[in-house]
Amino acid sequence: MSQRQLPIILALGTTQTLAWASSYYLPALLADPMARDLGISSNWVFGAFSASLVISALLGPRIGRQIDLVGGRQVLSVSNLTIAAGLVLLGLSQSVAVMAMAWLVLGIGMAMGLYDAAFAALGRIYGTEARRPITGITLMAGFASTVGWPLTAWGLSHFGWRDTCFAWAAANILIGLPLNFFLLPTIKGAKQAAATAAKPHLPLDRTMVLLAFIFAAVWTVTGAMAAHFPRILEATGATPVEAIAAGALIGPAQVAARVLEAGFLSRFHPLWSTRLACLTHPIGAVVVAIFGGAAASAFALFHGSGNGILTIARGTLPLSIFGPKDFGYRLGVIGAPARMAQAVAPLAFGLLIDVMGAKVLIVSSALSLSALAALFMIRAQPRPD
Repeated sequence: MSQRQLPIILALGTTQTLAWASSYYLPALLADPMARDLGISSNWVFGAFSASLVISALLGPRIGRQIDLVGGRQVLSVSNLTIAAGLVLLGLSQSVAVMAMAWLVLGIGMAMGLYDAAFAALGRIYGTEARRPITGITLMAGFASTVGWPLTAWGLSHFGWRDTCFAWAAANILIGLPLNFFLLPTIKGAKQAAATAAKPHLPLDRTMVLLAFIFAAVWTVTGAMAAHFPRILEATGATPVEAIAAGALIGPAQVAARVLEAGFLSRFHPLWSTRLACLTHPIGAVVVAIFGGAAASAFALFHGSGNGILTIARGTLPLSIFGPKDFGYRLGVIGAPARMAQAVAPLAFGLLIDVMGAKVLIVSSALSLSALAALFMIRAQPRPD
């Protein structure tokens, strides 16, 4: 990682941490107090949040294409304004309709400001050399929940959920916007390119379809575990304290795996690290199936490490196979099914847990292994399109 890259990586790592903490990770703590204040079930809040993820998926290709044309500076800066607007609207909401509208605005902001957009921005800046910068920003943003949840909890206890939303909105304006706007480089000739460019044609060939399936499968598992991890572990026999303690290990495991990706695994094609990552969740499931709830921490470490590498692979694997041309647009197309799956996974796995209990890990492991099988059907050679 060169000194020239470091300021951009630090800036994007900070703004990604802020964007995730102030959008994706909010419902975990805000849903219940928000629902009580509005006189509704928390399911309405989670439903609106799922709708925001669908909006994010639908907008992904268009936003990726815009970054391909003009770079990430404009798009990521506007994302801070959009997320801030959604948070202000959320804090002002007095009805289900306004609350839902706020989450839809946040969905637009997430489409413009989370990992896919940041990865596309780095691809536009560094081309085929973007793998290390992508890993670098995920190392920092891997602590988004570690930083965001305590800050949100502190805000809830001292100011209430509405003022907490306003505070996160202010952070996007005062911290995220200046970092994205002043530290990300402008792209020479971007305006002229945007004015004259035609929409690219990306054939949905075998590799594109396989990648879309792979990331949809693993992001289904990620979304399900994020929503139901303690509940699943308790079904295996872990106590509530053991389940929560195990869940706290996921973040450090993700970051440790990303350090490994930045070091030793960077010598190899991303296909190999992605294949390894698809194995870790099933291995953890086997361990917890054999030893029960006592192995909850081991399962968390296996799951978290795989998830940490898969987040990086979402950017580095398409880049290594297809190259930097139309990278943002390609990420949006490949990532749309994954975001849809991530939106549906909490509800789908909640219903499955009611029926299967801890055996739901058979389903999540099967999804991970199906992604692994698909990875072995993809060739490692770069292929410019």
